[in-house]
Amino acid sequence: MNINLDYQAEMLIAKTKHYLITTMGRVYDEANADEFYHALCQTLREEIMINWLATSRTQIAKDVRVLYYLSMEYLPGRILSNNITNLNADDVVRLVLHKMNRNFSDIISREQDPGLGNGGLGRLASCFLDSLATHHYPAQAYGLRYQYGIFEQQLWDGLQIETPDCWLLHENPWEFRRDLRKVVIKYGGKISEAKNIHNDEIYTVQNFEEVWALPYDVPIIGYSKNGNFSVVTLRLWTTKETPSNFLLQRYNAGKLDEAAENVALTDVLYPSDYHETGKRVRLKQEFLLVSATIQDIIRHYLANHSNFRSFADKVRIQINDTHPALVIPELIRILTKTHDIPWKTAVDITMACTGYTNHTILSEALEQWEQPLISSLLPRQYKIIERLNYEFCNVIRKQYPDNEDKIRRMSILENGKVRMANLSIVGSHSVNGVAALHSEILKHDVFKDFYDFFPDRFFNVTNGVTQRRWLLHCNPELAKFITKRIGNGWITDFNEIRKLAGFASDGASQEEFITIKKKNKQRFIEFINQENKLRNKKGEVFAPPPIVDVHSLFDVQVKRIHEYKRQFMNILNIIMLYQDLCSNPHHERIKRTCIFGGKAAASYELAKDIIRLISCVARRVNKDPLVGNLLKIIYIENYNVTRAEIVIPAADLSEQISTAGTEASGTGNMKFAMNGALTIGTHDGANIEMHEEVTDQWWPFSFGCTTEQINAMKHNHSYSPREIYEKNPKIKKALDSLQDRTFALDDDEHDVFTKLYHKLLDSSYQNTADRYFILKDLESYHETQKRVEELYSKPSQWAEYAIHNIAGMAKFSTDNSIENYSKLIWGIEPCQADPEILERIRNEYRVADQCRIY
Repeated sequence: MNINLDYQAEMLIAKTKHYLITTMGRVYDEANADEFYHALCQTLREEIMINWLATSRTQIAKDVRVLYYLSMEYLPGRILSNNITNLNADDVVRLVLHKMNRNFSDIISREQDPGLGNGGLGRLASCFLDSLATHHYPAQAYGLRYQYGIFEQQLWDGLQIETPDCWLLHENPWEFRRDLRKVVIKYGGKISEAKNIHNDEIYTVQNFEEVWALPYDVPIIGYSKNGNFSVVTLRLWTTKETPSNFLLQRYNAGKLDEAAENVALTDVLYPSDYHETGKRVRLKQEFLLVSATIQDIIRHYLANHSNFRSFADKVRIQINDTHPALVIPELIRILTKTHDIPWKTAVDITMACTGYTNHTILSEALEQWEQPLISSLLPRQYKIIERLNYEFCNVIRKQYPDNEDKIRRMSILENGKVRMANLSIVGSHSVNGVAALHSEILKHDVFKDFYDFFPDRFFNVTNGVTQRRWLLHCNPELAKFITKRIGNGWITDFNEIRKLAGFASDGASQEEFITIKKKNKQRFIEFINQENKLRNKKGEVFAPPPIVDVHSLFDVQVKRIHEYKRQFMNILNIIMLYQDLCSNPHHERIKRTCIFGGKAAASYELAKDIIRLISCVARRVNKDPLVGNLLKIIYIENYNVTRAEIVIPAADLSEQISTAGTEASGTGNMKFAMNGALTIGTHDGANIEMHEEVTDQWWPFSFGCTTEQINAMKHNHSYSPREIYEKNPKIKKALDSLQDRTFALDDDEHDVFTKLYHKLLDSSYQNTADRYFILKDLESYHETQKRVEELYSKPSQWAEYAIHNIAGMAKFSTDNSIENYSKLIWGIEPCQADPEILERIRNEYRVADQCRIY
């Protein structure tokens, strides 16, 4: 046995026993799994606290430029297991648990996934934090501490039911309450004008609604082999823990909703905005994040500076999509009113500090707020937006004196709306897309007027994922396979992964890869058998999932449910495959397990209908003796990071099939390829750059229309889904099954599926049939799936392709993304903890750790 490892284990055992006694009142052989989990977290937390403090003290001492990252979403996944990976402590922790007669998986599973996000936006933000910490960049992140997440998804006979995500039901050992850092947020009220010392208009407010925001800090640690890791702080604001936010007088007057609204501001991510209350709460959430954060940033800056001369140099603020766009008027307001900065200087400072990342090109997803709502809820900030817009429109008017249409397109205020994307561009020094195609669409289509006016503000920074979470942590067998061949440098420098291509044609490497993939598939099967039971219409578990063949092709599409992501096209192709199998049961086909997962927004009825269709098709297909084990369909309930860590390593085929020109980037595509899945994909988002990196030779399953072809059909009004329906008998038969009760057991299901049928063929839906060109690409998609079957029937050749795909992912690490942001936009430099500061804190800890009363 490694003597040093054994010594470390004994030290951790002693500490764990210490915390069991001092915080749980238990000795180790009496403690249950939850108590043991908390004690182990407390033990590891001690080491993290030392480096956390040293990281902070070093950045203050060196007075470095700091990035402040604002996002409405984060999806960190389980923190204990990730910390064990980044501390390089897997072996010692497993030894500790073995010596203490505990099961590693059982202890890890005590932790719930933090309910801080929904999809790719939150997962990307968390990957960024991992890369920032690993490479020692000075940064702090801000978000909201959602009490009940977005929701926990349950499928009751295919119907999505939203229930609270109770991730905070028990104490969270990874968060630290910071009562001394709480701040006041002001909503509404009556404003009065005044002047600052520079004769600029400023606004005071009376009779406002006061809400307290209390922060909780979560340490995000970087990877290190030697213990000299850095820590990024994720500060999460909540209104839940402050009693003064509860309006008792309104409660006693019978106005229970008004009494509790401010307490509940941070209860749920993205409350439904189909009603006025939901819109108001959403806007309050966004401003809560912004105002609390700006106050905190200024407090942090002034702790080390006596004036604002260096603020624009020392502070960088990145807004992750438009949700935090109110940073711009709020920072200007605080600078001009509270700190007597001249208006023009305040605007210049704000623009120098702020960068905007756009994550969507769908016009309906570009956030807009009703002007009356903002002016009533945030009257001071609205006045600043008005002035910004007035001055900006005048600048445009000087350059384009006879083009009022351009001015209207670029105006922040138009048609009674506040356009948050326009505000973000006007008030920032940089605007970036997240994939090459996405950035080009922003420059030449969505924000063309702005790009023509501000060409130097636009950048591209392609998204990535952290290989530490999405390969080293979630696929340890594959990680060992890679390290054995090219060394472990890839863990912190993913450019090293390119070397793996040299082993793609090696027979022994192919066989080992196939074995690893089979183990991961078996792990997934065990998961669905234990955790993914089927529910009836009452929500009662009534049956186990279908039996899945580990040798079948695992065909996976897991992501947020949306029309443009085209889960609908996937299930239509599965229906076509099912009908082929039924009509020709003796046909030689490979076995295929089709796996779906993802949540539909609570108010997005069409997305919910697509989930229901998938579930009802699965209900029939999985029981049909005509197809036997040739085709199975699985829907992963309540898809989250932990479940992604199980299904992604098991996937053979990655479905990235969005309509060309609609997906900003995608990051699931990168995770799957990094774990050895081949991509069946359209010419969209980061698929294009992945294809370029992997090369045509090893990217066999590209299909569908290009963005240019889609745009031409839109422009010429030349697309007729009904023509395709009439001419292609297979597609017609599949669509007809939505109307002929093949998959519907009752009238409600029949009505839902009939509605889906008409959405593809009836132009009365949003003035166009088949808005996302599903039938246009379905034929090409169906034929490409046949090529998938042909290649999968040759396991060694499939493995060769898969290894080449892994090797082609070097560009798609968030380490690379963060380096590009730092060089192009933020201008920040790595700042590792000063060795003297770190050693001094460690020495103080050692001395203090020996203190006892008796």
